[in-house]
Amino acid sequence: MELRDIEIFLTLAEELHFGRAAERLHVSQARVSQAIAGQERRLGGALFDRSNRRRIRLTPLGQQLRDDLRPVYTGLRDSLERARLTARGVTGTLRVGLLPFNVAELHPYWKAFRAQNPQWELRVRPLPYVDPFAALRRGETDVLVVWLPVEEPDLTVGPVLFTDPRLLAVFAENELASRASVSLETLADHPHASAPLRLDYWEDRYLPFHTPRGRAIERTHWVTTSDELINLVGNGDVVHTFPSHVTRYWLMPHIRWLPVHDMPPLSYALVWRADSETDLIRALAHTVRNLGPVHFDDV
Repeated sequence: MELRDIEIFLTLAEELHFGRAAERLHVSQARVSQAIAGQERRLGGALFDRSNRRRIRLTPLGQQLRDDLRPVYTGLRDSLERARLTARGVTGTLRVGLLPFNVAELHPYWKAFRAQNPQWELRVRPLPYVDPFAALRRGETDVLVVWLPVEEPDLTVGPVLFTDPRLLAVFAENELASRASVSLETLADHPHASAPLRLDYWEDRYLPFHTPRGRAIERTHWVTTSDELINLVGNGDVVHTFPSHVTRYWLMPHIRWLPVHDMPPLSYALVWRADSETDLIRALAHTVRNLGPVHFDDV
């Protein structure tokens, strides 16, 4: 079995969804299906039960293969990565996953970390809106930049990088587009989108489930990427709240950005697994604390 095929199998075994597995692997769903079908032919049995169209399940054979392959694959992958970095004179890699869009505006942190720690590699990548804490817990990323609060007992919350006011994005022909600002109460009158974040308190901080008067703020569409979300707004299907930094990346003539005057600002901080804290993570947290929260007027 090829290393890539093992990776495809293990990813699908975690996601139990062909679309999400393909997205994580940056391949087509057809590629995932072909790889699994080839493995099943070689092994002589089904790895997944596909009788339920909405959600597949591992068969007993699939469970056994998953349990046998996971530690072998992880060890081999890590060994190859360490060898590659050693050849370059790099002794460690810190992987940072971002939920906000403003990778470039946070460059002062990345620049300072690299200057202070030339022996380490820093990788900064955006994450999809699919339960990012799961990626952290699986060890696919070392540190997250996410909005607060994060109240998970196994996760450590580090320093804040920035705080943003809140805006509502609406289609230019929406009835709200001519207003100077809106209130939280107004959000109950319009449909919104949501993502499979899988933490109600965390999602509620980004977009409340209810207005101050107790009216429901309905989610009518599901998204996993920022492009899906802004396209829904641009088509007039939903309105949606955002931190204000997105306006510097999504200035579109058919979208209006309205301040939500009674919605508290959103702070983004470093978060990592408490049981996996390393010198690299501590060094990045030290860099962020020393520089303090970034003010975008100064970027």
